[in-house]
Amino acid sequence: MDVGVVSRSFPEMSNKETAEFLAKEGFKWTELCFSQTDSNYWVYNGRSDLTTLTNKKSKEIIDVYQAYGIEVTAIGVFTNLLELDEGEAQQNLAYFERLMEIAAINNIPYVATECGFIPGKRGINADTYESAFELFKDRLGQLVQKAQSYNISIALEPCVLDIIPSAKRTVDLIKQIGSNHLKVLLDPANLIANQSEEDMFRYLAPYIAYFHGKDRKVNDAYGRAIGDGDINWPLFFQLYHQYTEGIPFIMEYVNLNNCCDIRDRVLRFEKQSLTLK
Repeated sequence: MDVGVVSRSFPEMSNKETAEFLAKEGFKWTELCFSQTDSNYWVYNGRSDLTTLTNKKSKEIIDVYQAYGIEVTAIGVFTNLLELDEGEAQQNLAYFERLMEIAAINNIPYVATECGFIPGKRGINADTYESAFELFKDRLGQLVQKAQSYNISIALEPCVLDIIPSAKRTVDLIKQIGSNHLKVLLDPANLIANQSEEDMFRYLAPYIAYFHGKDRKVNDAYGRAIGDGDINWPLFFQLYHQYTEGIPFIMEYVNLNNCCDIRDRVLRFEKQSLTLK
């Protein structure tokens, strides 16, 4: 089984150093977040100034990974689509579109995002349960229409902590948006408190663009490295082979010092999956 790693696992390295390391250690894919020392644009749940990230520079960066045989599956955006200030929200949408444009220019099929959140108010609140969903659906719908014009897709990462907290609600949202340019970035750690491994695949398998690989204890707020949480990984990989063979599996919550060891855990779990009945 092939494994990848998100580029933001290596913020201390340049793009060339990151690509060289990934190739040397046998990784196949990355989710590119422009988080390296020579392209430090990464801001989680916000945005950065992309003025100096020209089309030419983006191509030079992505060409480096491709030269080392690393496939860039997606560009990670992860901005806040629930921003309440309309001016800020429009800037977030413009930031998102610029990264979609970069993806399209470089033939990268996906841009990835979570729902976003207001700091200190993350998750579902009864008084905003419906309005927040409608706001998110409207903004995501706008972006999906633009994604269609760029001939790419948005990969949405649902999470128990967010306004789209389950596999079932994710499918409902996809059907309401009504476009095959909206896909799913499935991180099983983000749903394990709400769904079984079987339910994740039962609901989401037809829509999965790629996977994040991390773990979580059911009652934890934050993720852990694979094998340190409550996910049944042999079962997960059995379902992976049954329903989503070959779709990129890209680890996160790893770093330069442990990513190869965690990758080896993945391969052991995957080997165990082949013996399950």
